[in-house]
Amino acid sequence: MTHQLLRRLLAPLVGIVVFLGAWELLVRTQHVRPFVLRAPSRIVHYLGQQAGDYTGAAWVTIQHAMIGTAFALLVALLIGSAMAASSFFEHAAQPVLTLLQVTPFVAYIASVVLWLGSGTKPAVFIVALVCMPAFTFATVDGMRGADPAARELLASVDATRWEVLWRLRLPSAMPSLFTTARYNVGLALIAAYLVEGGNFANEGLGAIGKRAAAFNKGDALWAAVFSMALLGTISLVLISVAQRLVMHWHVSQRRQLR
Repeated sequence: MTHQLLRRLLAPLVGIVVFLGAWELLVRTQHVRPFVLRAPSRIVHYLGQQAGDYTGAAWVTIQHAMIGTAFALLVALLIGSAMAASSFFEHAAQPVLTLLQVTPFVAYIASVVLWLGSGTKPAVFIVALVCMPAFTFATVDGMRGADPAARELLASVDATRWEVLWRLRLPSAMPSLFTTARYNVGLALIAAYLVEGGNFANEGLGAIGKRAAAFNKGDALWAAVFSMALLGTISLVLISVAQRLVMHWHVSQRRQLR
């Protein structure tokens, strides 16, 4: 057990070290232009010099992403539950959700900023809007996939709709929701970054990245990109930990513990 756990912890570290080493070697041996690509060692050195600015900006960006994702999940659970319970509502809502999912949100960021003003509101709104459809589809699929035998058992004891939802349908949707959360992490961070870059408020990693690109500051730009990648990695790790804690009863988590 201990040996397997050590291997699980060591494998990601080896993968990251190999990737960063290959990146460093590519930049140094191919003499890549500095603005095109920075070496990881130089990015880390620059981040160390500007740690305060990037830590504060990263905190703003992760707040935008987390709050927006939380709103998206809440709305998706409400809409997804209704879609799973009513085929008519599902057929009515599905085209709208598809339109939201395939529409390039970058095109209307400026309109949302003008509508909601600068600051947190437009970032949270865009993040929630782009993450909600995937969460909704995951909710519907998960709830529809609930065990038929369990449904019959709950029906035999006259369980209410709320009890069926809480004890059966929602737990059945957990695996697909966590899988979707891994996908939405990157989408939420990207949305937050882009809105911050087009926002009137000078805050977040997106604002740093936009200024760096405008003034051709390669170190600042790649430091922002590196920070975004670090935020995404940490978020994925936290989602995995949360899944292990919340879904300890599920067969997929029991297998990982063997």
